[in-house]
This record gives sequence, C-alpha cells and structure tokens, in this order.
Amino acid sequence: MNKPRTYSRELREEAVKLALSGLTQNEVARRISIPEGTLATWVKAAKQGSTSVSVPGSGTVQELEAEVARLRRELAETRRERDIVKKAAAYFAQESLPGTR
Repeated sequence: MNKPRTYSRELREEAVKLALSGLTQNEVARRISIPEGTLATWVKAAKQGSTSVSVPGSGTVQELEAEVARLRRELAETRRERDIVKKAAAYFAQESLPGTR
C-alpha cells in the first residue's frame, strides 16, 4: 500500500504562486512533479483564503487583492494632493513675479 506523499509548505506556496502567475496548472504540476489534482486543490484553497495554503509575501489572495485596492486608493489621493500643490505653487510663483500685482 502506498503511503500518501507529503509536501513542504514552501513547495505548496511556490506551486500556487507559479499557478497564479500565468502558467497553466498542468505545466506547473509537470515541472515540479506533483499530481494536477493536488495542485488544483492547493490553488482552490489559496483563492478561497484557506489558511493552509497562502501566497508567499503577505497572506491569502483575498488579502493581497484588498491591499492592492487600498494602495490604488492611496495612490489616487496622493496624485490629487500633488496636483493641488502644483497648482498652488504655480499660483504663488505667478504672484511673486514683478509687475503681476
């Protein structure tokens, strides 16, 4: 009787990362010599936010997507603030030129 094979957390995380990066699950499974069904289970768990498999770096796929959304909002706000500062600087530069008052 065959004993079920166990995989390290690092291997699972790397496999999920590769599968979510654009490679097909079939290709990833073949490259690291694991069954496609096993990889599919890991990817599904990562997408659902299971704590057993996560994307390296920050956490689950949902956490990463939430962080990206937060960073996009922050970037938009920063750009608006920058534009206001640029307009204010141009206004005050115009005011400081001789003969403009």
